[in-house]
This record gives sequence, structure tokens and C-alpha cells, in this order.
Amino acid sequence: MNTKFQNKYRIPSARLKNWDYGNNGAYFITICTSNREHFFGEIVLGNDENEMQLNEIGKLTDQFWAEIPKHFPFVELGNYVIMPNHIHGILIIDKKNVIESNTVVKTLHCNVSTNNTDIVIINETMSKISPKRGTISTIIRSYKSVVTKNAHFIHADFEWQARFHDHIIRDSESFERIQNYIETNPEKWKEDKFYN
Repeated sequence: MNTKFQNKYRIPSARLKNWDYGNNGAYFITICTSNREHFFGEIVLGNDENEMQLNEIGKLTDQFWAEIPKHFPFVELGNYVIMPNHIHGILIIDKKNVIESNTVVKTLHCNVSTNNTDIVIINETMSKISPKRGTISTIIRSYKSVVTKNAHFIHADFEWQARFHDHIIRDSESFERIQNYIETNPEKWKEDKFYN
């Protein structure tokens, strides 16, 4: 049964319970545009096969995905592809050579109170429900944010779908299958479930 948050029904999380999404591993990510609108370009026939022709927003989307490891040095990129209305990509978290600070953020600028006790309680509550630093959720939130900010200069109505899909890649066979799926995605566009 769906529960309510701030008087709105919420879909239960599809995230794997008891899994830390900041753990080392490979993650297959899919992010869609709102209403699957074609904000990133179109699939065109070129050199006897379908290929993605990125528009201006599509080029930004590609650029910012390629820059994820600059902002999150513990992330490596696997194959990825920008499609007309979604992006598929593999993010590989490898923190064994990266030292992360365990400092806790003491204030949240969105919480305003004149009572210091209220601030501490709100901050503790928010820290429990907010995405943790160095996780897939914070990486994707940051990525979506920078794309949105820059896309709005080109198209004021640009929006992402609220959530994203992730799949934990558990073995090399699955990794290769997903890499191949991503690579051949433009060729099979008309068979894609996101085609509309």
C-alpha cells in the first residue's frame, strides 16, 4: 500500500533494502526526461545505421556525464549513451584509493528556526532521510541538477522525470550484456520501450 508524505501518495522505493548505494560496485543507471519528451536530439540514419544526433541540450547532457569523475573521483564511467528522451550509463564506484572525509554537515540552509534545539532535531531528521554523500543518489542528483540549470538557458520547459532507475551489476557476464545493450541502443531505437 502506498503511503502519504506531505499529504501526497508516494511510490515505495525501488532501491534494494539493506544495500549501501555508496558501496564499491557497478551500477546501470537510466534517467528519463519528464513525459519522455525528446529534449536531447533525434535518432537519424547515418552510414547505413541509426545514430544519435545530439542537439544543444543533448551535448550538455553528454558533456556533464563525461565530467562525473572530475567531481566524484571515486567514480569510473562504463559505456553510456544519450538517447532522445533518456540516458543509459554505467557508473563504477571504486573508493579503495580515495579517502573520504567523514565530517557531518552541521547546518541545512533550508531549515530556519530561532530555537537551536529545533535546528538540531531537524538536521538529524534530514540527515537520516537525505541521500548520503558519495552514493549513487547524490551523484545522480548533482548530475541532474547541473544539466537542468544549463538546459533552462536553452529550453525553459526542460525537466527530468522525478526518479531514476538503477540496477546493481553483480557479475562480468551481466556487465558485458549491459555494456552491449547501451552500445547498440541507438540501432534498436524503434524497439526501445522509451520510443514514443
